[in-house]
Amino acid sequence: MSRLRFTTLVEAPLTVAFDVARALGRPWPVPLEEVVSVRPFHDVYAVGPGRGWRRLTHSRRFTATGAGTLVEEQVDWATALPGPLGRVVDPLLRRRVRRAMTVHLDGYAAAAARRALDVVQVVGAALVDGDRVLVAQRSSGPYDGCWEFPGGKVEPEEEELAALVREIGEELGVAVVPQAFLGEVVLDGVVAGGLPGASTLRVWSARVETGSEVTAHEHSELRWLTADELESLDWIPADRPLLPAVRALLGRR
Repeated sequence: MSRLRFTTLVEAPLTVAFDVARALGRPWPVPLEEVVSVRPFHDVYAVGPGRGWRRLTHSRRFTATGAGTLVEEQVDWATALPGPLGRVVDPLLRRRVRRAMTVHLDGYAAAAARRALDVVQVVGAALVDGDRVLVAQRSSGPYDGCWEFPGGKVEPEEEELAALVREIGEELGVAVVPQAFLGEVVLDGVVAGGLPGASTLRVWSARVETGSEVTAHEHSELRWLTADELESLDWIPADRPLLPAVRALLGRR
């Protein structure tokens, strides 16, 4: 088997990166059959004999990062010709695969970035002070009384981190400095309802600038908790998947 790997950073959340990749398909002259599909993290497609190869497998992995979604693609193939003939044909197939993937990925990244403009993006902050993190209790809405990491929606054409700083200033009355990216949560489906890919939550750790004191402008209560105290609260469904990353962050301090 021969193999090529490709890496692309897409300026779009996980759901958009996955759904656009699926809609565009693969740049091969014959359709591939789905083998594995775990939205929005991983998929594998494969096809049998055709046009110079005996087998072709194309897999993709999607990972959320602070700059967007990292898409790692791997193409494996075996030539249809055995022995010396196969060794002659393989370099030709390698160039063909590389050329096709280069064109495909350029178009894919642009399409995903355009689609991301239609997504409702929510940002949140795990504000850390030593070995404690700030949590906030909702005071209205369907999750009234539940706990969350403060934050809110990104405005059209607003950068995510700028939105994060603005939202925390409005909710807590303090200036913050964003730090490490902690993770992304899909908000559609069972977590928050709505159409697939309609919105996502992306959370960073952050620190409060020196001299600032947090005040609850939109929440009923604020608490500073250690890692061991996090599970004692009734969390909104969107934030609960982020607790392992927050516990790991506090454990390093």
